Amino acid sequence: MLAMNYRGPQRVRIDEKPEPKILHPQDAIVRVTRSCICGSDLHLYNGNVPDTRVGMTFGHEFIGEVIEIGSEIQKLKVGDMVIVPFNIACGKCHFCKQGLFGNCHESNSQATAVGGIFGYSHTAGGYDGGQAEYVRVPYADVGPTVIPPGMDPDDAVLLTDVVPTGYQAAEMGGIQKGDTVVIFGAGPIGIMAARCSWLFGAGRVIVIDKVEYRLEFVRNYANCEAYNYEEMDDPVVFVKKTTDWMGADVVIDAVGAEATGNVMQTITGRKLLLQAGSATAAHWAVNSVKKGGIVSIVGIYGPTDNLFPLGNVVNKGITIRANQASVKRLLPRLIDHVQNGILNPKALITHRVPLEDVADAYHIFSEKLDNCIKPVMIPPSAR
Repeated sequence: MLAMNYRGPQRVRIDEKPEPKILHPQDAIVRVTRSCICGSDLHLYNGNVPDTRVGMTFGHEFIGEVIEIGSEIQKLKVGDMVIVPFNIACGKCHFCKQGLFGNCHESNSQATAVGGIFGYSHTAGGYDGGQAEYVRVPYADVGPTVIPPGMDPDDAVLLTDVVPTGYQAAEMGGIQKGDTVVIFGAGPIGIMAARCSWLFGAGRVIVIDKVEYRLEFVRNYANCEAYNYEEMDDPVVFVKKTTDWMGADVVIDAVGAEATGNVMQTITGRKLLLQAGSATAAHWAVNSVKKGGIVSIVGIYGPTDNLFPLGNVVNKGITIRANQASVKRLLPRLIDHVQNGILNPKALITHRVPLEDVADAYHIFSEKLDNCIKPVMIPPSAR
């Protein structure tokens, strides 16, 4: 089969790899019809996540057709078209029973933090991902959800990660009616978090980034304010000034490890890899939220350490909420939102690329070329 093949930092290509096989009675094999490149895939692509091994296939955002099932599968049948959450979850462990499907204790049993994730290094279990023609899906009775009749596949593929993560970013913020919400990052997750903040009653939504075409997109898509931090002396002072020097009620970090805007953080976190990525956005979030406010973090940071202003967290009485999105928990509600026209995920897709051109797709997305917001890749069998 054709599959993306990681060859080292900023080096990916399309290769022939063996088709996956059923390895456990609870497995299914899915023929991929859509897969996306996520902003967090760029952390792998750029070499920022430990134990990202040569030969791995990335891709945790994909949908497809079930073509084979293990002997213990009861909820799926061959021919089903399914949304496959990026979390790999057993559904039975202590954490899955709490709805924490991103923290499954069985799918990544050698880790103490994150559960299994498709195509996201051996830090997240070493599972090959969906930027391929076929994928082995473990615990297939737990995660995969049959795509409702009539749903556009472009909407469905964004329900694997982008929509749930943006929605949970807003949910973790505990937004109250009339709150001012500031979001650092105008990538797909930040854009969706801005849109979803209104659903929780936000009175004002502000997005801060430095890429002008992304800022223009989020203004139109999420009907929010959007500002370029390169035009500010200090983003924290800007937020304080625009909130009567109180700070925002809720701040969302939708950037993660590759944030720019601070030379020291960039050098130590992105160049020398002395910390687990640049924590610039996390600093801005902590320092621009009001006393007693909430910081929601969905931007990805690699293990294990970051330079982080913990003293300010304590002295300001800030609540921090962070996690991988629990896609399975959120899917029923978000499917309803899409079917009812409340959310329009497919509008984020700007580039549709043949899987064979995966190297070009990564380059375009990574370098923010051609006004790219979200690229989706389509394997030959789905075209």
